[in-house]
Amino acid sequence: MAATNQRRAVLLRASLLLLASALSSAQQANAATLPEERADAMYHRYDGGGVTVDGPSLLVRKNFKETVSLSGNYYVDNISSASIDVITSGASKYSEERTEYSLAGDYLYGKSILSAGVTYSDESDYQASTYSLGVSQDFFGDLTTLSFGYALGQDDVSQNGNDDFEEEIDRHSFRVGISQIVTPRLLLAANYELITDEGYLNNPYRSYRYLSDPLDPAAGFQFAREVYPSTRTSDAASLQLRYRLPWEAAVGGQYRFFTDDWGIDAHTILVSYTHVLYEHWTLDFQYRWYSQGQADFYQDLFLFPSQDEKDYRARDKEMSEFSDQTLSFYLSYQRPLSWRYAYKAGISLQYDRIAFDYDNFSDLTEEGFLPGDEPNYSFDADVYKILFTLWY
Repeated sequence: MAATNQRRAVLLRASLLLLASALSSAQQANAATLPEERADAMYHRYDGGGVTVDGPSLLVRKNFKETVSLSGNYYVDNISSASIDVITSGASKYSEERTEYSLAGDYLYGKSILSAGVTYSDESDYQASTYSLGVSQDFFGDLTTLSFGYALGQDDVSQNGNDDFEEEIDRHSFRVGISQIVTPRLLLAANYELITDEGYLNNPYRSYRYLSDPLDPAAGFQFAREVYPSTRTSDAASLQLRYRLPWEAAVGGQYRFFTDDWGIDAHTILVSYTHVLYEHWTLDFQYRWYSQGQADFYQDLFLFPSQDEKDYRARDKEMSEFSDQTLSFYLSYQRPLSWRYAYKAGISLQYDRIAFDYDNFSDLTEEGFLPGDEPNYSFDADVYKILFTLWY
């Protein structure tokens, strides 16, 4: 769990790349239909900030009687970390493996799709189970789609080397979304999500730092375990659009706003361009900008240690004020097959370049500075993905 926050960001960027055509008609994209039968095999790798995460993912989806679709997914993360948090805490580089299993089902009833799923992930000091339900309904001649969803997460937190440490987290997520075909070329969508977390919400390995002598910074600093609130409520809303251009291309855009009761406000802007090359090739470009403010109880350097369990303290860089920028390139190839058991195959390559800049998280690996005068931390990361897909 020592890299939990970093890993969650990695997982968002290393999710399965579904090869649905960006240039199919908006009517077809919005109508209530079951997902296509397919099998995906993916390998992903993240490398940045002293953290390496890589592994395979396998997904298989099968439909039954044109009303039921079932899927199963197996996902592996092999993590090797010598991040700045590990180095500055005096710990040694570590390696661990996280495995994830998920089952999901969709039921088509008229113009409605009912969905349910369960996901379980396991690593040496963190086990997470998530149960989800969802429903979507088409209206007004399939031009409008309204969707609702709920997910329950139940996590067990432990600590390597400390058999007496056992904590729990309960998560509740509620979401609602609407998409609208405005014209044959323009699709708009809006989504809202509310998440409530309760339990042990900080990382048992992370520490904050405080001055050994508040009157003499030259005396150095010490570390103590972070102290977090036991509850967190967050809200996120987003607006999306996708426009099909007169030639074989499409553009997209998204804005997302996030806020929580820990004092963090975040903004995400994403723009994309998709272009069909020749008959079977598709090229995608995407730029993403993310910026957030710090949590109310975050500081890079505290004057004193925490006084009690309500005196919250955090120095997790993901709680700080920072921004990141991601430039993504996708190249996809699909070709019809004449096989008995498959009618199409595809391969997709993706490369992401991510630049992280922290505004008030110091790089403690830099020497020769008084506490609080160290330069801010920044790093770049690379993400590679290759995905093979077989439609049958």
